[in-house]
Amino acid sequence: MTSTAPDGSTASTPEWPLCGHSADPIGCRGRRVEPYAECLAHLSDADRSSYLTGLQPGSDVDHCGTPFTDELLSELLDAVTDSATEGPCMGSARFRQARFDGDARFDRVEFRGDARFDGAVVHGSAGFCRAKIGGTTMFCGAQISGHALFGGAQIVGSALFREAKISGDARFERAKIGGTALFYRAEIGGHALFDWALISYDAMFSKVKIGGDAGFERAKIGGTARFFRTEIGGNSGFGWAQIGGNALFDEAKINGDAAFKGVKIGSDARFNRVEIGGDTGFSGVEIGGNAEFVGVLFERATALGPLVCVKALDLSEAVFANAVTIEAAAKVLRCRRTRWASTAALRVRHASVDLSDAVLEYPVSVAAHPQPFAFYGKELAEPGLNDSRVRAVSVRGVDAVHLVLTDIDLTACLFTGAIHLDQLRLEGRCTLAVAPLGLRRRGLRLVRWTPRRTLAEEQHWRAGQSIDADRWMPAPEQVEVLEPAALSPVYRHLRKAFEDGKNEPGAADFYYGEMEMRRHDPAIPHGERVLLTAYWALSGYGLRASRALGWLLAAMTATVLAMMLWGLPQDEPKPKSTGTLTSSSITLTTDTPEPANPEGPYGDRITVKRFDKALRVVIDSVVFRSSGQDLTIIGTYTEMVSRIAEPVLLGFAGLAIRGRVKR
Repeated sequence: MTSTAPDGSTASTPEWPLCGHSADPIGCRGRRVEPYAECLAHLSDADRSSYLTGLQPGSDVDHCGTPFTDELLSELLDAVTDSATEGPCMGSARFRQARFDGDARFDRVEFRGDARFDGAVVHGSAGFCRAKIGGTTMFCGAQISGHALFGGAQIVGSALFREAKISGDARFERAKIGGTALFYRAEIGGHALFDWALISYDAMFSKVKIGGDAGFERAKIGGTARFFRTEIGGNSGFGWAQIGGNALFDEAKINGDAAFKGVKIGSDARFNRVEIGGDTGFSGVEIGGNAEFVGVLFERATALGPLVCVKALDLSEAVFANAVTIEAAAKVLRCRRTRWASTAALRVRHASVDLSDAVLEYPVSVAAHPQPFAFYGKELAEPGLNDSRVRAVSVRGVDAVHLVLTDIDLTACLFTGAIHLDQLRLEGRCTLAVAPLGLRRRGLRLVRWTPRRTLAEEQHWRAGQSIDADRWMPAPEQVEVLEPAALSPVYRHLRKAFEDGKNEPGAADFYYGEMEMRRHDPAIPHGERVLLTAYWALSGYGLRASRALGWLLAAMTATVLAMMLWGLPQDEPKPKSTGTLTSSSITLTTDTPEPANPEGPYGDRITVKRFDKALRVVIDSVVFRSSGQDLTIIGTYTEMVSRIAEPVLLGFAGLAIRGRVKR
């Protein structure tokens, strides 16, 4: 048998003077009671009575390794009972490696110093209900066959139960622990109940095995609550608990329900790789740092939240087996490689949502929640969450056939790599990045970008170009800048999604973006790119009526001017008749001379009369009619060109208007 040193190390031989009782065949390991040669259990009746009579309330007691019966423990407690309080009172108490044949009942005992029971063996229950311990209590390596009862106990220092084995319950209801509650590698066969307990520093339950329930309802923990690799055979209840530091449950296993209703956590909450066999209750939870649920399997969870997370809520690689509603207010919501095996509704506030490589087997909706979440009729506080927008930052790798986005800001969203984007549903007010507004200088010219919605990937690509890179959104770090060939299909699929939803005007910008990426794709044949450039310049791919009308007005103006200067003849040619008189008959021939080119200074050709004629010619050309006006050779060819070009420009303008108002 080993002993436990004050520093936690083990030793094969106790450091206290051993009992010299010879009747014990295996040797008694109890501490010798000075000035006698035996321990308290083996003293003669007279010597024991003399020793106990010499004790006073508040005396230090040291009975390490001593075997206690119920009667012997009762005699010891009676010897230190304070007549004023009618309760036992000790100074420092040392019962290291002591053996209690029955219960170790220290209920309502006052320990003015430390109470050390490390390595003790209790064949019954250890009772410290309403006990007062002025220092630290240590049960490291202790073995308790019954329950560990500390209900209402007050411990000024820490409660250390490292590697302790408790076959029954560990009950600390309404206990107050001024230091740390340490249960590293402890084994609790029954329930671990800390309801209404107050722990001023950390609650350390690393690698603990709890056979029954773990109850921490309304407990107050001033520091960290650590349940790393803890196994809880029943339910875990933390309802309305307050944890001042971190709540660490990494790799814990909870076979029953995990109830965290109304919990307040001052810093991070980590539930990475936790196994939860029952339902989860995280409604009304407030987390002051990050909340991590990486790799958690939610087998029966039907709701997660409403909860508030001041920093990031990470659901990456989590699996939701049932239909679930997730309500969260956070700065960041990560759902990378998250799997939803049933329908899900994500109601989000303030967050940047990352859905990279998420697996959606059934419809999943992500919607911005307009009002703060309420819990029992009271709105949850949202400290530090000031951005009213809900932003999606990535849907890469997602099969969008089941994805519905409602009132989401898509300004910085990455779409490339998503599957079935043509079946993505965008509802409500979903905003995308827009081309830079306002005029900019290109050499001596002032130009501007066409106002339109764009993908974030196009913004990244244009920001990386040497020309016209100003005011486009640059790519964040670790985000690959893609070429136009990769962006054209994305625009095409999104356009189809809008068209299938009978939103033709909304699809126009995606068609514009698709054509822009094709025009800038070096893999497209040169002739096709030239044609696309002309299509863009004349009418904005049939989507910019103002551009087509501007070109039409310019073409009409140029045609009118050309007609006035060179197309209309000097004078209207008049028919001339010539005849031959033969005998009694006259033969007449009427001929119209060729129109004469105008002569004289150009200024003399610009008159109201000539303008009226030229305008009629041009208007007839726009509607693809012949004016019937006598024209010079130059005027004839000018009219021919205008009868082809100007109706096309008028058609572009009509097409653009139709695209904006089509139902």
